[in-house]
Amino acid sequence: MSVKIRLARHGAKKAPFYRIVVADIESKRDGRFIEAIGTYNPLKEPAEVSLKSERVKYWMEQGAIPTDTVKSLLKKEGVLAAAK
Repeated sequence: MSVKIRLARHGAKKAPFYRIVVADIESKRDGRFIEAIGTYNPLKEPAEVSLKSERVKYWMEQGAIPTDTVKSLLKKEGVLAAAK
């Protein structure tokens, strides 16, 4: 089972709100996930990101691969450098 750290979209039309989740590659974007490890609100100025950094590190150690968008969010929050 391959696992990715990715965004799951929530919120209303034209008002996105994302959860950062750990999910199996084969599950749908907003479908079943293993664990929610954070949130991302792009509408706030500056964009608001909250993460459970210990869980991010755990899942990265287990082989979870972040998507490009999540990878950039992790870099901005300083979690990606600590996970390696």
